[in-house]
Amino acid sequence: MAQWDEFSRLRPDLAQAGANLFYQFGPGLAFLATSRPDGGPRLHPMCPLLTSGALFAFIVPSPKREDLIRDGRYALHSFPADDNEDAFYITGRAKSVTDDETRTALAAQYAQEREMAEPPIELADWMLFSFDVETCLLTRTTGHGDPAPQHTVWHA
Repeated sequence: MAQWDEFSRLRPDLAQAGANLFYQFGPGLAFLATSRPDGGPRLHPMCPLLTSGALFAFIVPSPKREDLIRDGRYALHSFPADDNEDAFYITGRAKSVTDDETRTALAAQYAQEREMAEPPIELADWMLFSFDVETCLLTRTTGHGDPAPQHTVWHA
């Protein structure tokens, strides 16, 4: 598995396309898939935070957070675009991050991306996770209904 910075060095084209799709609406937005205790899938929207070195997210107290604590496997998929069917999907493992300096920096980034004067008070109860990248799929299309989408796959 690779951290986002390594993935970016190995495949800058994919990393840039993924960043653009995650941030296409302003703040980072994606769907997070996790595995329930019974092995079934769970899917929820979330807000990824990209830095120059890693991919992070603050996760609210929720079943998906418990899934990540118990079984760090995840899949992350970009929100649908308005004018095409382009998509970015990654899988890997998430792990909690407890370093105060990292939390503080990412809380500030979270607030900045949302044009907030300061991070929300609730952020103190949210867990910070970093997401390694094991696989990636980028789909490029010419618009909705493209009969020949172009898929690029990458494995760590």
